[in-house]
Amino acid sequence: MKNFSTVGARLVVAALFSGVTAVSAQTLHCTFRADAPDQHLVVKGDTLWDISGHFLDKPWCWPQVWGMNREEIHNPHWIYPGQIVYFDRVGGRLRLGAPIGANGDGGGGDPSQLRLTPQLRMEGLGKDAVQSIPSGVIEPFLTQPLIVEDDELKNAPRVVATQEGHVFLGKDDKAYVRGELNGGTSFQVFRPGVPLKDPVTGKVIGHEAFYLGTLKLQTAAKGGSGSDVHTFTVANAKEEMGVGDQLMQAPPTPMRNYVPHPPEQLVESRVVAIYGGVTHAGQNQVVSINRGKLDGLDVGSVLQLYHAGRVVTDTTASKGWTGMGSPKVKLPDEEVGSLFVFRVFKHIAYGLIMQVTEPVVVGDVARSPE
Repeated sequence: MKNFSTVGARLVVAALFSGVTAVSAQTLHCTFRADAPDQHLVVKGDTLWDISGHFLDKPWCWPQVWGMNREEIHNPHWIYPGQIVYFDRVGGRLRLGAPIGANGDGGGGDPSQLRLTPQLRMEGLGKDAVQSIPSGVIEPFLTQPLIVEDDELKNAPRVVATQEGHVFLGKDDKAYVRGELNGGTSFQVFRPGVPLKDPVTGKVIGHEAFYLGTLKLQTAAKGGSGSDVHTFTVANAKEEMGVGDQLMQAPPTPMRNYVPHPPEQLVESRVVAIYGGVTHAGQNQVVSINRGKLDGLDVGSVLQLYHAGRVVTDTTASKGWTGMGSPKVKLPDEEVGSLFVFRVFKHIAYGLIMQVTEPVVVGDVARSPE
């Protein structure tokens, strides 16, 4: 391995987002690991986060050291097992190249001259490409559970009756539904859940609806017969469904290959809830935060997690203190990990906890990387 000092211990990289935002006005400090390798062979099971972690102290610095612009962050070039990521120490960049000898020159070329170029794979359309984070962990959260804001389910279609003789519905049972389908034929079924309260203001900012399963339209309401009730069949059931449960059209399968990156503007948020109702969260657990797309977050945004500093009484400030009693002071926030945002609503977002050193609790701080 070449001496790391050839590029210095710290790289100062300007944010590469277009437009004038809070982030583009600041400078991000991206530090390569002292033991960063010269290259890494991409293998099946690698993630962008893992690969970046081989080279960088902060994996969210990935776009900066690849020299990506905002368009490339949202539409990344595919990276596949078998390719090699090179560390260009002189330029302070990571480069993507083919294995040695793959170009027919026997030596693979000079890694410092390799550029990140589109890897066109028509077959499979990228299904074998490296994912940003472990997809299996977040798969259930990409389409469910659902954050409901501003009475979004208020006018949603609803189950008004079950198959005769059934109190609750299971797979292949019939469900009778009223409401506008707007051309949809496949719907997810939800039951409104507990309110989500902002840890700072105490205000209810949304509800987390519980996903119950999927319904497929069998026969649409004919109207002319005097009935406005649609007949559905239960395609799959995660939980029992019943009268009063509500429907939303099943969303299209989302793209999962998001590049980890800092938000486009400064974000200060708090952990609202830990999915599953537990009090503490660790590595690879999902939490919701009280900021969303209208606050500057998008999918792939990375935030740093902190325990909020306690407010304590300074009993040592008696001399020169003119107020009543001893003054109150706030201790510094303590960094405990990173949060990868993978699903964003208007004012709430889901994030996967990464690299946590202590359990995360409701009320912890999640803010833009420093």
